[in-house]
Amino acid sequence: MSLIYKIATKASEFEQILTLNYRTFVEEIPQHEGNNSRTLIDKFHDENTYIVCMKEEQVIGMICVRSNRPFSLDGKIGEVEQHLPVAVENPCEIRLLAVDPEYRNGRAFLGLAQALIRYCLKLGYDAALISGTTREQKLYGQLGFQPFAYLTGDDKAAFQPMYLTKATFDEGIAGRILKEQINFLPGPATISESVKTALSASPYSHRSKGFEILLQTVQKKLTTLVNAKYVQILHGTGTLANDVVAGQLSLLPRKGLILVNGEFGERLVNHAERFGLDFDVIENSWGFPFEEERIVEVIRKEEYSWLWAVHSETSTGVLNDIDMLKKICQLYNLQLSLDCISSLGAVPLNLEGVLFTSGVSGKALASYSGLSFVFHNVEVHPNKSLPRYLDLGAYSVAGGIPYSQSSNLVTALAEALKRYDYPEEEYEIINQRYQLIRNGVEEAGLTILSEKNHSANTIMTVLLPEDISAKELGDNLYLNGYNLHYESSYLVAKNWMQISCINNVEENDIKKMLSILKGLCNADREPSVT
Repeated sequence: MSLIYKIATKASEFEQILTLNYRTFVEEIPQHEGNNSRTLIDKFHDENTYIVCMKEEQVIGMICVRSNRPFSLDGKIGEVEQHLPVAVENPCEIRLLAVDPEYRNGRAFLGLAQALIRYCLKLGYDAALISGTTREQKLYGQLGFQPFAYLTGDDKAAFQPMYLTKATFDEGIAGRILKEQINFLPGPATISESVKTALSASPYSHRSKGFEILLQTVQKKLTTLVNAKYVQILHGTGTLANDVVAGQLSLLPRKGLILVNGEFGERLVNHAERFGLDFDVIENSWGFPFEEERIVEVIRKEEYSWLWAVHSETSTGVLNDIDMLKKICQLYNLQLSLDCISSLGAVPLNLEGVLFTSGVSGKALASYSGLSFVFHNVEVHPNKSLPRYLDLGAYSVAGGIPYSQSSNLVTALAEALKRYDYPEEEYEIINQRYQLIRNGVEEAGLTILSEKNHSANTIMTVLLPEDISAKELGDNLYLNGYNLHYESSYLVAKNWMQISCINNVEENDIKKMLSILKGLCNADREPSVT
């Protein structure tokens, strides 16, 4: 079974920590006096965060992090900043590095160091300080620790003050073999080397003929991908694109209808409110698709001119039915607009008959965040009642270049779109990845919010039992090298975790993540110690 790294929270883990602490710093390194309980409680125990290495339910290694001042090193050598050869602003102290002698083959030490650096970077620490026993100076050096100041302790147990930064870690053995975090986030996307290279090219003027040709090429590629007549490329996020759509809807007669079955449907409502649109809402429970009969029932009671909905509801993993919405809108003479931010590039899209559609560069298209799109199937004209930057017509009449634009971002997007010469292949790869992950999650005994036949293959929302914290689970997966989505406010409030399938992740890495996910979930489920 793989070794698993996690933050200690369970009583059984802390019991083993106290025993390992005693065996290491009383019996092996004579730093403290012995006692009959054969356990050692650190003087900063209540302030420590313990990162432990687990083999099944056994704690085989540990290291702890503490940021409260004064550090123990401050008491031994004075203020540590006066001795450090590098400037630091937010240091932490690392203490109690210990591994069971049976597992001192380097793997556990290495894993603890890697988990430590991930933890420190996530919390914004720029240096980690340690009193390293002189018996293990070579090991500390391999992990990237550098000596400073002078020895402390005594002849029986001498210690060298040492520091670790991201730079020194990268130069050590642990840093050189540390893999990048495996990305299961819905954004930002994992960027290929060719797209990185494209972004780093020398910028050139957005008023040049070269940029005009580049933009037209990208626009053609995008409209062909989704079967739309026009697309305008905006410099901003999907929020900008949806504001632009809201601006266009404000020009339509009569009131509209917005469909909500998740966080991003609610955000469409917020866009509409800020533009002062006249609209009604059909709201479904999160995780459930819309029923045609219910929409039709509402439409028959009032005269609407437009309908706005999210295609792939990222917050729940539900894929709403575009064909059904098209049929309803055609039958009742409504103009349909869609948020396809999370579905563009991940599933086949046919936007024929859709008035306005929003999309972005930084999700399934796997380019850099910073560009968003508004697709449209009718010609649009400038309107002075709209803010200049939100006026879709201003982009259209200017050939897509009304204001300053970044040649680097558009060049990177052009490179990313080369994957879509044969889009069906990309869609199938994402679908296979989704099936593999979904099966693994369900085999781990966890529940997916959306039913399979109404699910987007881009992301899944995992419902966690009350005795498993999504925050703790996500943090622990991060320590093991996996980035999952769990920190957005709506996920925290519901104790949900999400796994995105849009990024290029090798099958072996997926299986390792699923194994660690299962191991963490199957760990002792006694109440956490607070």
